[in-house]
Amino acid sequence: MRPPGTNDANLLDAKQLRLFDLLHRTGSVTRTAEQLGQSQPTISIWLARLRRDLGDPLFIRTPSGMEPTPRAEALIGTARQALEALRRLAAWEDAFTPATAQRRFRICMTDASHVALLPHILRHVRAAAPHVRIEAAQINADTARALQSGDADLALGFIPELEAGFFQQTLYPQDWVCLVNAAHPRVTRSLPLETYRREEHIGIVSGTGAQLLAAAMERHKVERRLALELPGFLGLPAIIGTTDLIATLPRHIGETLAGFYGLRVLPCPVEIPGFNVKQHWHARFHHDAGNLWLRKVCAELFQQRAVRRAGAATAQSLRKVAVASA
Repeated sequence: MRPPGTNDANLLDAKQLRLFDLLHRTGSVTRTAEQLGQSQPTISIWLARLRRDLGDPLFIRTPSGMEPTPRAEALIGTARQALEALRRLAAWEDAFTPATAQRRFRICMTDASHVALLPHILRHVRAAAPHVRIEAAQINADTARALQSGDADLALGFIPELEAGFFQQTLYPQDWVCLVNAAHPRVTRSLPLETYRREEHIGIVSGTGAQLLAAAMERHKVERRLALELPGFLGLPAIIGTTDLIATLPRHIGETLAGFYGLRVLPCPVEIPGFNVKQHWHARFHHDAGNLWLRKVCAELFQQRAVRRAGAATAQSLRKVAVASA
């Protein structure tokens, strides 16, 4: 029995959901009209109907743009889930043909993966699947839910919180290096521990890798002289290239930045535990043809030969960890 007050005739259609989504994202009727390929009067008519159907003004015009009302903020998540479900329904196919597929993949990534992995993924996808769109998202507390719901397709990086209840595949191991200016006046071909203690450093304070680094420094009683703390890797190469500061970071991102900006990579004199960079996905999408293709792309691009050999020998390169007991 249909609950009282519901009427299928009042259900929102796809164009209303797109309008809601774009107006919330842009805060501009003009930009929304441009992206939807409609005139501003048409958008105004659609918005009036949306306001009527949802019983709320939804967006209020202010000097800074169209600001969402509290009800709009409460409904936008549900509206976007419905819109994505419609997109998936329209794009559904039993097989995934990269050359003709039209689909959006959302990949959750660590800050380092945005720099070291995303350019390679994008280059491959644009060549093999020109109509596929990639959306990169940050790893956060919502990542597990996003993978389970289908809001995200894949998560890349060192993500211990996704160890239980998800499929995972190791791509490559990481150790730690130090990044310095190639013209550093006191650090040349090596970095002894006493020099490491004496010099000033840049600290990257976010991410699970940063937690490993901090724990190792405390365990070895090494107190770095931090001259600067950054929330991520943005701006790091320019700062190292114009100062005598040292950055301690995972090898892959370190070598990537060094190659782009002519910096020097040296072994870290402090023993820091390594970790594995993996790709993670939810069991619901394990057999999804598009998800399978994307995972194969990442494995072919990044999985090291030693990891492949180990996976073939043990038949456990691709494994599922049992869901933790409720």
